[in-house]
Amino acid sequence: MKKIVWISLASFFLGIFLAGYIFVYLPDKKAETRSFLDRPPSLGGKLFADSPQVKPDLDFVRISEIVGPAVVRIDAERTQRSPMSGFDESDPFGEFWDRFFGAPQRPRRQPQPRSFTTTVQGTGFFISADGYIVTNNHIVENAAKVKAFTVQGEEYPAKVIGTDPPTDIALLKVEAKNIPFAELGDSSALKVGEWVLAIGNPLGMEHTVTAGIVSAKGRQLGLGDLTSYEDFIQTDAAINRGNSGGPLVNMKGEVIGINSNILTPSGGNVGIGFAIPSSMAKKVVLQLKEKGQVVRGMLGVQIATRPIDQDTQKSLNLKSRKGALINSVTAGGPAEKAGLKPYDVVIEVNGQPVENANDLRLKVADIAPGTKVEVKVVRDGKEMTVSVTVGVLQAEGAGRPSPEGSASSLGLTVEPLTQALARRLGFRTTQGLLIREVDEGSVAERRGLQAGDIILEANRQKVETVEQWEAVVKKLKPGETVLLFVRREGGNQSQDFIVTLRVEG
Repeated sequence: MKKIVWISLASFFLGIFLAGYIFVYLPDKKAETRSFLDRPPSLGGKLFADSPQVKPDLDFVRISEIVGPAVVRIDAERTQRSPMSGFDESDPFGEFWDRFFGAPQRPRRQPQPRSFTTTVQGTGFFISADGYIVTNNHIVENAAKVKAFTVQGEEYPAKVIGTDPPTDIALLKVEAKNIPFAELGDSSALKVGEWVLAIGNPLGMEHTVTAGIVSAKGRQLGLGDLTSYEDFIQTDAAINRGNSGGPLVNMKGEVIGINSNILTPSGGNVGIGFAIPSSMAKKVVLQLKEKGQVVRGMLGVQIATRPIDQDTQKSLNLKSRKGALINSVTAGGPAEKAGLKPYDVVIEVNGQPVENANDLRLKVADIAPGTKVEVKVVRDGKEMTVSVTVGVLQAEGAGRPSPEGSASSLGLTVEPLTQALARRLGFRTTQGLLIREVDEGSVAERRGLQAGDIILEANRQKVETVEQWEAVVKKLKPGETVLLFVRREGGNQSQDFIVTLRVEG
């Protein structure tokens, strides 16, 4: 009997112990197991990195406060002449009433072109305390009057110190002292992905600040234009019409670009804007301040604008596709004197590698005329180095044919069609020779050529400079002919045609 009681008591207490273990201890273990599964993995095997933290120097407010006061609005007034109207300006419906209601005929005034003034607005910024302003050339080009308006509400008449159409840079000056100014930084140190701010007056909205990143570097938009120098910074910071000439600023508060162009099918911002690098602008501004113009070096060669492709590499027995292929050599120019020839591929200038045609043009343009440089080329698969004395590049608009000689016998006056000129005239074509004048009664007029036509080829050779044109025309004798490939643009259409001109004695 006692034995049964002891067994019963032992079973009772054992049951209480097990119940306590189940209801008290196990939930803690279960909870501990659940919290372990819920914990993130350790650093050694974590699947996701910690969220990136905003850098303390990414302060848009501070940058805007530093650079903003140096930014100005530019107003440039231009006087233009409207085309002649076929109506009597005083009574456009006079002829209608006279014809249909029998009124007596009255002497009618000859139609005359009328002048009118337009104002182009853009942006600029001070680069010195004594009033020097940098902006775009296309804003102040052909302006009769230029004014600068500061964020403080001050208005200053501005003098154009110098302009450089090939880079679209202009330097202005106002009479003022102790002006807040921005500093030009080193754009060569800029990296794709860096934050930048664009400050300007888009669509008339003064002192607008937009943010974005550097999308790309070294962009060219010339589409074969041989007179412009382009090495654009591409950014997705919102840029619209009116931002032109304004600063593109890095997070140190330095100007690393001058906003210049947008690429858009709609005329508004689509996240593709372009700025002139500050490293290029520094060199241009310095020459404009000292000389009023920019003097550049040249080799006297025409370079293939298209990159060297695989087929060309194989045909010329090149080790790589880097370099600039020489299409032709200007007669009597520095390259010809040094022995350079067509089909040579320039791969180095003074020991610096040449990436492509645009890279060669930029490198040579920065060299002072008269300097002797070592140019390495590949000819027939073999490398060779020649010494070239850099010549002076003729400024835009210079070098028109003289009134005498074979060029005048055709009755044409031509000039290179540059990107800036094409943009001003509304042309899509940005290469060739623009016919400026056609002499009355000349062979060119009789064959239907007009001012505004674009000569693309002469005797089946591309012509993009006055020197190339003269090289073709000067060889012609009276009675000989020249075959021209011409383009005529109007509205949204263009027409290509071939015309033959006979040189008159």
